[in-house]
Amino acid sequence: MTSLRAPEAEATHAGSTMRAVVKARPERGVEFVTAYAEPQVSAGKVKIQIAAASVCGTDRALYEYSPMAQAFNLKIPVVLGHECAGTVIEVGSGVESLKVGDTVALESHVACWDCYPCRTGDAHNCLNMELLGLHLDGGFAERLVVPAGACFKLPEDFPLEQGALLEPAGVAMHAIQRSKIDLSGADVVISGGGPVGLFIAAIAGAMGAANVVVVEPNAYRRGLIEALGATALAPEDDVVGTCRKLSGDKVGFDVAFEASGVPAALPALLEALRREATVVAVGIPGRPIELDVAAYLIKKGLTFAGSFGRSLWGTWEQIAELVASGKLDLSKFVTHRLPLSALDEAIALLSQDSCKVLLIPALPDRPRNDDQ
Repeated sequence: MTSLRAPEAEATHAGSTMRAVVKARPERGVEFVTAYAEPQVSAGKVKIQIAAASVCGTDRALYEYSPMAQAFNLKIPVVLGHECAGTVIEVGSGVESLKVGDTVALESHVACWDCYPCRTGDAHNCLNMELLGLHLDGGFAERLVVPAGACFKLPEDFPLEQGALLEPAGVAMHAIQRSKIDLSGADVVISGGGPVGLFIAAIAGAMGAANVVVVEPNAYRRGLIEALGATALAPEDDVVGTCRKLSGDKVGFDVAFEASGVPAALPALLEALRREATVVAVGIPGRPIELDVAAYLIKKGLTFAGSFGRSLWGTWEQIAELVASGKLDLSKFVTHRLPLSALDEAIALLSQDSCKVLLIPALPDRPRNDDQ
């Protein structure tokens, strides 16, 4: 990651500047810009002082400029970062829902609030959606300007680091909501022990699930799963036999969440379920997946659902209430805190023994050779 000033940006927006991590070109890597143009507040928008921003797999794809990242049709240059929280420091005209000093978490699916899905309660799947950190400047910066309608006002004294995790934890919460299963006393199996799978496991436990089984190949992540009180299995373990044994005469679990995006994980997941159970897909596979419709949809009677983003604002209200009440502690998932200048390190950590890596703008930047 190179470090530089951005005089062209300063010329466009006379005034103060800030530090930001920018995807400047359609190629691998990013730039840490030490004098990026300060965003200006306009009608209907607010300026936020970022307290923490979480790094996720999508950020890694954007960093690498993978085919998945290219499919998002990025607006380059763009400040990365879409899992973030902070404090409102300026309010544009017409904004009545927020005031200076309010703490907020950011919804990354910025809706138009005018199309048919938006008008009928599905704003998370807006036809004109813009994505924070992909089409709009995101949260890997000191400050951020967004539409007020993209902000979730946090309860009083809500920890801002946990606020930054509400977006990814909301992915897990929304998947549970989409299942339409009452998890109290239910048996839950999850494929994939990445952050979303871990969040699903933690929420399921907080909601009173009887058994939670997570299938994950990484030994470090299996340790995190066990620390949540769930059963951790490797893919080569007898996933189907374990679930059938734990479920007794149901002969299978009630609901499955596919959070890995790995096509090979699906067959065992489907076999581990009882008849008339539910499957929710939340992990994005890299290729189409074949499905035996006769065996699973018709004869076994499985209900399939997909989950994308977070319901606005029902998902946010439910996940925030779980955290505020003390039933769910998102801070336990934070394994690293780094300054804005350390995104290279943060990206590398995603492939190592880590869970959620936070960028904290208030932390001092580390000296770099190319800064000399």
